[in-house]
Amino acid sequence: MNDMMMRIKQSLETPAGDSYTPHSATRLGSGGTGQSGLLYPELSHAIVGAAIEVHRSVGPGQLEVVYQHALERELRLQKIPFAAQVPIAVEYKGAVVGEFVADFIVDESVIVELKAVERVHPVHVAQVLSYLRATRLRLGLLINFNVPVVYRGVRRVVL
Repeated sequence: MNDMMMRIKQSLETPAGDSYTPHSATRLGSGGTGQSGLLYPELSHAIVGAAIEVHRSVGPGQLEVVYQHALERELRLQKIPFAAQVPIAVEYKGAVVGEFVADFIVDESVIVELKAVERVHPVHVAQVLSYLRATRLRLGLLINFNVPVVYRGVRRVVL
């Protein structure tokens, strides 16, 4: 396990209970794909469900930080393990030259990047791809809350 994943694991919030079973018990095969062929289908469904619950209550038009805090609360309530505001090192030719911050890493498996924008742009997708490369994770969910129906604002990004 690399240094970054060790830090993520140490900061991972693991609430008590068993509403969602962590990936160590639910991964299907080495890639975490289920019968649907999607990467981490149960986990991504749980994350999107939590985002839908937040959007139903808060609605569109808020600042991103409001959705950040509300989703943290919802993930805790649903007992889905996560780390929030995770620093990710940017390396260049073997040296750390900076860092960026991922909104969430859920169950040590999925990057979740939140937006509250009029429209998702290619740069937002590129941001998630950069996070995936840096963490060596394979699935990112880009969730835009500034939409009438939040599931239409969800984009799966797979590396």
